[in-house]
Amino acid sequence: MTLPQNVLGVDIAQDWIDVFDLSACTSSRIATSDLRAFARDLCDVLVVLEATGGYERPLVEALEARGVAYVRVNPRQAREFARATGRLAKTDKVDARILAHMGRALELKPDVPLSPARKRLAELVARRDDLVRMTTAESQRLAMARDAYVRQDIACVLILLKTRKAALETQIDAAIHEVSELAGQQACLRSAPGIGPATAAILLARLPELGHVDRRAIASLAGLAPHACDSGHRRGKRHVWGGRSDVRRALYLAAFVASRFNPDLKAMRQKLQDAGKPVKVAILAVARKLITILNAMARDKRNYAK
Repeated sequence: MTLPQNVLGVDIAQDWIDVFDLSACTSSRIATSDLRAFARDLCDVLVVLEATGGYERPLVEALEARGVAYVRVNPRQAREFARATGRLAKTDKVDARILAHMGRALELKPDVPLSPARKRLAELVARRDDLVRMTTAESQRLAMARDAYVRQDIACVLILLKTRKAALETQIDAAIHEVSELAGQQACLRSAPGIGPATAAILLARLPELGHVDRRAIASLAGLAPHACDSGHRRGKRHVWGGRSDVRRALYLAAFVASRFNPDLKAMRQKLQDAGKPVKVAILAVARKLITILNAMARDKRNYAK
């Protein structure tokens, strides 16, 4: 892949973006309403921006419409890069400059745009997760409530949330089966142990790299790669961190189920526990093995081999 000749760092706010042009060493501020015009004038550039919980979507849509390369980075990683290079101040213009330098120094590769169908699936899955969190919160409030009217009110809200969750799951299933590629991938994933409809939908929506990268990269993206913590003669414990937390949670639950009913994964978990590993560590290891299996299945377009 030939990387773009120039890098633009973009810091995103609700009403505007701050842009730093690395080649020209110039800064500018552009209103959110002018994003399409901004994207139209770009050529042979890589736009580096932070994932900001949704505020970046209008810019990403404008860039994709014009075929402009872009990469979204984790805000924590951008801040750590700034500290590592001695830039401690934090303003919108400074952040844009840091992002541009980060893109050039680390030779960041452009993101692969998602298809409209996968984007819609991602929004539906995110909304379902919202409803699950709200249901959990209301259930906890119900357990603590003592007043009869309050308990009845919470019970009514819970009924509504569960109804909406069921409707969302119907929409998710329909969105998957409307696209033959997604439907085929779902059938492939669900043939694996522990992978139900909810987990399969999360993987399709939040892990589009499945089957396109190697086993180490997919484990890292899923937040299941163990990271060393060594210094000198000391060998610290390995920890999993980073990656996509919702994918890690879904795979942890899938591994918990699979390690109870699948003979191979059950034996793997038991072996780790017999060696003195804590239960959670053993299940995380099973989850890492499971995502490796799923990655190979998606790559080869085959179902799980028992």
